[in-house]
Amino acid sequence: MISRRGAAQAALAVIDEHGLDGFSMALVAKRLGVKPPSLYHHFRDRRELLAEVALLLLDPGMFELKEVDWAERLIELCRKTRRSLLTHPKAASLILHFFPRHLLLDEYDRAVREDPLAAELHLAVIEGTEKITFGSALFEAFSRSTDVPSFPPVDAAIHPTLTTSLAANPFGDEELFVETLRMFLAGAKMRAEAKSWGTRLAI
Repeated sequence: MISRRGAAQAALAVIDEHGLDGFSMALVAKRLGVKPPSLYHHFRDRRELLAEVALLLLDPGMFELKEVDWAERLIELCRKTRRSLLTHPKAASLILHFFPRHLLLDEYDRAVREDPLAAELHLAVIEGTEKITFGSALFEAFSRSTDVPSFPPVDAAIHPTLTTSLAANPFGDEELFVETLRMFLAGAKMRAEAKSWGTRLAI
C-alpha cells in the first residue's frame, strides 16, 4: 500500500541521493517497490508529489515547542525549521517552488494569533522571521550541497575591517542565525512599545 506521506518520504530519499535534477517518479516507484503508474493514483503529477515533499520538510507537527515566551517560542520554531531544511540540503530549494505560506496557511494564522504585538506589525514579523529563516537555510544548504564555503578567504591586507569582524564573531552558524532573529525581534518590540511603525527610529 502506498500512502501520500510514505511516497513523499521515498521521494525525499531520492532527492537526498540524486538531487532535484536527478529526481524522477520512476526512481520513487523503484524505492517503494511499485510500478510508476501506481504513484498516479495518489498524485496528479510530479509537481504534486514534490509539493508533498516540501510539506514534509516543513511539517510543524514534527516540532515540539517547549518555550513559553512568545519570542523564544518563535525563535525555536525558526531554528527547528532551519534544521529540518539543512538535514536535506539538496531538497531545501523546494520552498522556492512551493511557498510555505501556501502550504501552511493554518500555521501562519496561528502565528499571528500568538503574536502579542500590535496587528499593524504582524506581517512585518512574519516577513522578517520567514526571510531570515529561509534565506539562512537556503544559503547554508547550497554551501553544503556544493562544498562552496559561505565566506570566501578574506585577505587582511585588502579587507582589514571585515577580517576583524570575522575574527571577533563569537557565534557558530546556528548561533549567529539565532542572534540575528533575536536582534530583529528586539527591534519589533521597540516599534511596538514606541508605537512608531511606519516611521524611522534612531539607532
